[in-house]
Amino acid sequence: MSNIIEINNNSTDVLQIFALLSEPQLLHYFEPEPGLFIAESPKVIERALNAGYEPFSLLMEHKDITGQMKELLPRCGDVPVYTADFNELTAVTGFKLIRGALCAFRRKTVPTAEELCKSARRIAVLENVVNPTNIGAIFRSAAALNMDAVLLTPACCDPLYRRSSRVSMGTVFQVPWTYLADEHDYPQQLRDMGFRTAAMALSDDSISIDSPELADIEKLAIVLGTEGEGLADKTVADCDYTVKIPMSHGVDSLNVAAASAVAFWQLGR
Repeated sequence: MSNIIEINNNSTDVLQIFALLSEPQLLHYFEPEPGLFIAESPKVIERALNAGYEPFSLLMEHKDITGQMKELLPRCGDVPVYTADFNELTAVTGFKLIRGALCAFRRKTVPTAEELCKSARRIAVLENVVNPTNIGAIFRSAAALNMDAVLLTPACCDPLYRRSSRVSMGTVFQVPWTYLADEHDYPQQLRDMGFRTAAMALSDDSISIDSPELADIEKLAIVLGTEGEGLADKTVADCDYTVKIPMSHGVDSLNVAAASAVAFWQLGR
């Protein structure tokens, strides 16, 4: 049974969780235990629930309780459901709630890379990708185009940040992911797990992404670098292959999110 709570300017709980705390503060909310993250929109909330994440509290307009969130609320148990009309919500939180609902979820402890990749055939590796929109778009492509897992270096944007999960349409809850323990020597870590590594980068010895030898590799890790600078020189040198997407009209490269979609389509089959 939902625990419906009308909010006003004195609703400190809802202000703290949904309006005042930054993403890093939510991440450390229960420290040393895993913290919280915010899922935005019924679709994203549904996929988080399907993945077994535990709701902590929700925020929505009156109309959504009996509208687009009607089927999901019974799955949230008796957690607080903070609600008001649109104007009151805007006044209390300081932003317009335009995507139907917000849900604060408890985080889970992430697995190790070895645990995640035991049965994986194709994985994506992200090095220092810091833009949440790019992270979300990459996860959406990874889910759609046959990636078995996503590994991130510690400097990457958190996939569970609100914008990342929203842009991904909740696919961050469908594709297994974790952080790499060693951000400097991870190509060797991947090699120890049985993967050949393909660095997506432009260099004199780059091979084309449609090279037949890449398609024949049993276990392949597709390594993508940060916005602007791309992969570190050491990473490129340490990988087994340097791979490029052929360009035309004088364009030298694609945005990392666009490049990921091309790479996953070609190499994930």
